[in-house]
Amino acid sequence: MQSAEMKKILIVVTNTLRYGATDDPTGLWLGEATELADIVMQAGYQVDYVSPQGGFVPLDPRSMKYTDAEIMRTYATPDFQQRALTASLSPAEVNPADYQAIYYAGGHGVMWDFPDNQPLQAIAAQIYAQGGYVTAVCHGIAGLLNIETADGQYLIADQRVTGFTKAEEVLAGKRGVVPFFNRVEAEKRGAKFQQKRAYREFAVQDDRLITGQNPFSAKAVGRLLVANLAKSSN
Repeated sequence: MQSAEMKKILIVVTNTLRYGATDDPTGLWLGEATELADIVMQAGYQVDYVSPQGGFVPLDPRSMKYTDAEIMRTYATPDFQQRALTASLSPAEVNPADYQAIYYAGGHGVMWDFPDNQPLQAIAAQIYAQGGYVTAVCHGIAGLLNIETADGQYLIADQRVTGFTKAEEVLAGKRGVVPFFNRVEAEKRGAKFQQKRAYREFAVQDDRLITGQNPFSAKAVGRLLVANLAKSSN
């Protein structure tokens, strides 16, 4: 892993504007990026933002109904507006050796541009191989589905994970729109999917894999990540 003074977390965000072939807008779920960023920055880590294509990152309009003063404070900063939403890094601009963890933020948009993005998979695999953490919240688990380890196995195989559930898709009114269900796809790859009640905070850790169930679990993922990084740096 990189030197102790290089303390950076890579946050992955979506470029997807719409739900599939519909005209319904989607994008990044704002709080899932800001809440994790706040926790790790308060712990002394720098954050960078990357998206599958780089550049502009749309916001899921539904996520704006679930903001609070803390989320809005980060959203209002020129740094977040520029580096997370206007000019996110492309995978080619990222050196995995610079990061101690990668975090996949959600929002429904990620279901279309995270699962098959091989450059992002390679970045995550290298961060994990060098002793770093691979983390996600909500639909962000879509980015974990096809990451493979050096021996050709799925990273999530035989690992306990969580993510946005079918029950939560039903409650969100998106059951008939999403291209897949997270639990089904995770279990196809050998993961041990766990879940709690819909829209309750829940995070799972298995070794250096940390996942949260829904938008209300980003802080739980952040707290677990910071606690583990603190232990590993001692």
